[in-house]
Amino acid sequence: MSALEVTAAAVPQPAAASSWGSRFSGLDTGQRVKLAAGAALLVALAVAAIVLGRTPDWRVLYANLGDKDGGAIIAQLSQMNVPYKYSEGGGAVMVPSDRVHDVRLRLASQGLPKGSVNGFELMEANRFGMTQFQEKVTFQRALEGELTRSIQAVSSVQNARVHLALPNQNGFFREQQKPTASVLVSLYPGRTLDRAQLAGIVHLVASSVPEMSPSAVSVVDDTGKLLSNSPDAANGNGADAQQLQYVQQLEQQYTRRILDILEPVVGRDNVKAQVTADVDFSQSESTTEQHKPNLTPTDSAVRSQQVVESPGGAAGGAAAASGVPGATSNQPPGQSSAPINGQAQPLQTAGGAGGAGAAAGAAAGGRRETITNYEVDKTTRVVRAGSGTVRRINAAVVVNYQKNTDAEGKVTSAALPAEKVEQMTALVRESIGFNKDRGDSVNLMNAPFQNEATPAPEVPFYKRPELLDLLRSFAWPVGLVAMAVIVLMGFVRPGLKALAASRPAPPVGTQLSAVLSEAPVRPALLSPEQAAQVAQEQMRIEDARQLARQNPAAVANIVKNWVHGDAPA
Repeated sequence: MSALEVTAAAVPQPAAASSWGSRFSGLDTGQRVKLAAGAALLVALAVAAIVLGRTPDWRVLYANLGDKDGGAIIAQLSQMNVPYKYSEGGGAVMVPSDRVHDVRLRLASQGLPKGSVNGFELMEANRFGMTQFQEKVTFQRALEGELTRSIQAVSSVQNARVHLALPNQNGFFREQQKPTASVLVSLYPGRTLDRAQLAGIVHLVASSVPEMSPSAVSVVDDTGKLLSNSPDAANGNGADAQQLQYVQQLEQQYTRRILDILEPVVGRDNVKAQVTADVDFSQSESTTEQHKPNLTPTDSAVRSQQVVESPGGAAGGAAAASGVPGATSNQPPGQSSAPINGQAQPLQTAGGAGGAGAAAGAAAGGRRETITNYEVDKTTRVVRAGSGTVRRINAAVVVNYQKNTDAEGKVTSAALPAEKVEQMTALVRESIGFNKDRGDSVNLMNAPFQNEATPAPEVPFYKRPELLDLLRSFAWPVGLVAMAVIVLMGFVRPGLKALAASRPAPPVGTQLSAVLSEAPVRPALLSPEQAAQVAQEQMRIEDARQLARQNPAAVANIVKNWVHGDAPA
């Protein structure tokens, strides 16, 4: 093939490269709009599929949060590695939809959110020109907020609200009204306020407001039940909730003991137990005063002693000396042996009882009296009976029949042996602390359980939760595929058909195309327009051949530049 033929073959290729543009321009306006719209929709659907596949579905976790609660929740979400974002304006915290309930439960276990309560920081935002009434209302709101924060610090209280009634004070002391308060508490599920906690809340509010008495504070729970009682109601004879709770806890404790001792023997679901406890909450006090018999003088304590002596003799003179002079007669009198009760004993002198000195003293007419008072032995005992004494315990236990499996795998039920029933009864008595003198009773019965299985309601397959979750998960992908198919079949496919129908006929009649093509084009009759084009093409080829004969160096240079991709000079 000569260089001129190569040059001629390279001439018609720009027209072939622009065949798609010529086809698109050959379409009418409607077909071009459909094809362009279909391509744009396909691109949009592809972008939407990529974006939705990468970004999760966000749902609101909590809305209308305060700054304090919002910060605590964000910090906790960061620790749990949970992605989050804010809604427009920052009024809500959003997390992935598949983790909303899990995150809420985990945050609730940590007491979040607690709720935003404003306290005395309200006093820092005083406006210029605030009236005295506005200052009073702001102070009352701040005091209520501080009391609410303090009450929410109690472990059993989930939320609280405090309402204060502060009357206007006037100059007349007798006409002044006392302030009152009302407290609404919301407790955590399964928790209660005992008497000590309730009294603490009442005294907390009463001590925070001047001249407020504890009786002027009312505490109400979220069900509308009055928790705080007046002193008159507290002294009544009605049942105390604290006492009833103590009885329930005691019965549950005994029941748990019975189940713990019998379940390992007969199985978990083969024993039922109920315990009734009779508890005495009455308080009694007794005082006893006891007097013991008279003790001996050596063991008794002397309280007082009086001695009276009067000398005797004629004319009231001095008594005459008697006895043998010396150290023997100058001894002090001995210890009196007179009993506490009874007749007095005769006086004793230094010479001893019944001696010469006694006779001489009696003869002389002397008189001596001794009065001794001893302490009386007395014992005073005060006994206060404790409250909450168990007076009697009654236990009722039912044990299921024993199940036996034979060699064929058939399950049968049979009554327990009498020895085993007696052993289990003894175990129950020991577990509850059975006391015969107290009147306790234990009744254990062996009977078959009626296990009637309640069939679960049949849920249609299209209403099952797992199917609904699966459909929700595949909703977006299936919808995108359906939209893509609709766009492809409704917009793109008709446009492609129109492009294929408007494809121009390949140029024929040239020797170069016939040589280069794998399937040679057969010559056919040409129209006048095509014949003129072929004639012009032949003239161009002839000019190129003549140029190649006359100036082969220039033609070679042109071909060289085409091969290297340089523009011709």
